Amino acid sequence: MSKHLLFVALAGHGHVNPTLPLVEELVRRGHRVDYATSAEYSEGVIRAGARWVELELPDEMTARKPPSEFGPEEHAEFMRLLFEAARRIHPVLHEYCVTESPDAIVYDSMNWPAWVVAEQLDLPAIRTIPNFASNEEYSLFAAFKGEAGDDGTPVTGELAESCAAFSAENGVELNPSTLMDRTEKLNLVFIPREFQIAGDTFDERFHFVGPSIGSREHTDTWAPADPDAPVLYISLGTVFNDRPEFYRACVEAFRDGPYQVAMTVGDLDLAVLGERPPHFDVRPYFPQPAVLRHADAFVSHAGMNSTMEALYYGVGLVTVPQMPEQAANAGQVQALGLGEQLDTATVTAESLRAAVARITADSTVRTNLDRMRKVVRESGGAARGADVIEEYLG
Repeated sequence: MSKHLLFVALAGHGHVNPTLPLVEELVRRGHRVDYATSAEYSEGVIRAGARWVELELPDEMTARKPPSEFGPEEHAEFMRLLFEAARRIHPVLHEYCVTESPDAIVYDSMNWPAWVVAEQLDLPAIRTIPNFASNEEYSLFAAFKGEAGDDGTPVTGELAESCAAFSAENGVELNPSTLMDRTEKLNLVFIPREFQIAGDTFDERFHFVGPSIGSREHTDTWAPADPDAPVLYISLGTVFNDRPEFYRACVEAFRDGPYQVAMTVGDLDLAVLGERPPHFDVRPYFPQPAVLRHADAFVSHAGMNSTMEALYYGVGLVTVPQMPEQAANAGQVQALGLGEQLDTATVTAESLRAAVARITADSTVRTNLDRMRKVVRESGGAARGADVIEEYLG
């Protein structure tokens, strides 16, 4: 029997994109999917077959540039802005669910109003996790420990009063320490268990379905100008990518080949890079899976979506993380022998060139990548995620 599902992911390519292949699969199976998100992602969710439900971001959030550093204080400020955005979308989601009567809510782990509405209306809630999952043995958020708040996190101190006020207004229990870390009866994690830190400690509520590329694997296209030359892909993702000094180091590192280089620079003015060799293809963005299909190495910020797509295609990683969450991903890449991690503060043209040379020449790295590629592709992806949802909803 077909179901009516409401997906919720307010913002963030790394949070929306991993869900879209799952949406495509559910729609293909005859389910109705509505997707509540901000306008930036409307085209993607509509293309995946969902009906878009608009969620508005506060002006303060959309106008704010990403900080140059991302430590506990910056995380606390980000969470304050996210809380304000989430507080505003709660009544929108509540009204939608009262009017449209979905059978279940499938929500990104950072979007707590979704589970609040599910609890208020007695709807099944399914959580999607695009990064490392957390439990009693491992917490992704431990990197943000500080002095404020009862549990030692700046987030708790920053949001305690706001959570208390929301709880009083809406008759729910909202704890700032679990805003992004509430375990549902069903939690879909978009990485394989073998990549998860402390993966064997997670119980049957967690299903590690791994990543999916979805329709992008067939619709996105890119080809190197020289089909016989090795390809190097360079990207710092879509958020913390205002790093002209890093891109100049990349130009210097790989100026003399042998690689054809595809490099994303976001909205950066290309003039700040100076003269670029003809074998550098520099653009604001690339269709990432299409490039990784050809790539021999990937210099990456180690966002989880990028990391998983690299492993899906068996591409070795040189990671230059820009924030603690990415540093956790980069550390696991190195620990599993799938690439190397460089220090963002000290990375140079020489260290970039040497690291790429090492991971592309190391037979052990190649063996590890081949094994992990098999693991990733056999985790089930969108098809397994849809199976689990259908089984859960009966």
